[in-house]
Amino acid sequence: MFSVSNDEAKAAHKVTLIGSALDATLGGLKIFVGYWGNSSALIADGIHSLSDLLSDVLVLVATHFGRQQADAKHPYGHARFETLATFILGGLLIAVAGALAYQAIKELVTADFNALLPASETLIIAALSIAGKEWIYHYTMRVARAIRSDLLKANAWHSRSDALSSVVVFIGIGGALMGWPWLDQVAALVVAFMVAHIGASLAWNSIEELVDTALPEQDVQKIHKLALSVQEVKNVHGLRTRKMGAAILLDIHLQVDQCISVSEGHHIGVCVARQLRNHFTDIGDITFHIDSEYDQEIPSTANLLPLRTQIIQELTLAWAELLHWQDIARLRLHYLNNKIHLDICLRAQAAKVDPLQLRQALQGKLWFADLTLEYLVEELASSPNKV
Repeated sequence: MFSVSNDEAKAAHKVTLIGSALDATLGGLKIFVGYWGNSSALIADGIHSLSDLLSDVLVLVATHFGRQQADAKHPYGHARFETLATFILGGLLIAVAGALAYQAIKELVTADFNALLPASETLIIAALSIAGKEWIYHYTMRVARAIRSDLLKANAWHSRSDALSSVVVFIGIGGALMGWPWLDQVAALVVAFMVAHIGASLAWNSIEELVDTALPEQDVQKIHKLALSVQEVKNVHGLRTRKMGAAILLDIHLQVDQCISVSEGHHIGVCVARQLRNHFTDIGDITFHIDSEYDQEIPSTANLLPLRTQIIQELTLAWAELLHWQDIARLRLHYLNNKIHLDICLRAQAAKVDPLQLRQALQGKLWFADLTLEYLVEELASSPNKV
């Protein structure tokens, strides 16, 4: 059902490994220079970069498992390994943000700003971080869109948050060097709030997927209209949507003409599925249910109305004196409005059977609604006898 190529997994691993190398280099450099150059904001930014490194490891593990093919135990695939990893990544960012905010507030209250002016070199490192993280953001996002990976997109935004936080750090250090030393700690606090916001957003989006939240309303309405655009579909109901990683899963009920064959109904469903896939390329699985009536307003009668085997037994007994069962060429049962409509095709030798007597013999049946007779004789087939 879900197709996952090795090339996609390799592309995800490649960009993540490159990002890991960059995060390790920038993180260590910012912490070292920040400590040496008296910049709390740069140290906070360095810790943020190292959290990116941890998220890179998480991405590598999650994409390894999440991009595996579906199997007997996981018939819908393993994409939610990536979703779970995205949730963990969001929680990690929130935790990092809390630690950064605590440290920044503590230093705002206790620090001697006159003795702790940041060195000018810290400004250069902040600028280098902006350039490096913005580059890896664009690279990662390009790959994420190509392979449709929400986890990789989340990691790209993690890198973008590091770039933005470096911008704030750059401004904070510059302000401190210009005579506002407290601005460095304020910048660290702003970074913490930015990281927390991104982490909360990632975690919430993952929770929505894990609890099978529906697609946005505009997408649901579009799916509804596309299904109705197939002329043979009379009504659409019971539409349910959810996501499994990058893939869309949907269930849909299609109301069709009451008297068509099972195979025609199935073919209509296939045509609807093709129509939806042409407009939503991320659809991974469609389960369609063919209805002969709008059954959401009708109580379930599955345990009340008899099935074909019992119907044949009752008809054989009721018509024992009127009709030989071998004279029936075809029997169709239509379950409509809590009753059963009989559509019977008789062989030529039964042409003299009185349809009124057949109908009267069934009047005591609670399940009986109507009887339509047709004949194999060519001249009679065009004029069905309905009683």
